[in-house]
Amino acid sequence: MATNVHLTPELEQFARDCVEAGRYNNVSEVVRSALRLLQDAEERRGHFQRMISDAEHEADREGTAAIESLIPNLEEIIATAEQ
Repeated sequence: MATNVHLTPELEQFARDCVEAGRYNNVSEVVRSALRLLQDAEERRGHFQRMISDAEHEADREGTAAIESLIPNLEEIIATAEQ
């Protein structure tokens, strides 16, 4: 599948610099690499949003607590995690 991509002059120069530095064989490889990074970032964003949604549902089910009441427990949890 052929796709044309129009880049700003700055991005075009950056892509060409990457090729000239020998890190990529051509501009298409640079674009594919960038799209893979974007895909990974979008997957992480989606995972984070699901975690937030899960936490909100858990808070709705089980209630919430004031941070002041958790501070003593947080220090213990952190100490355990560091071991």
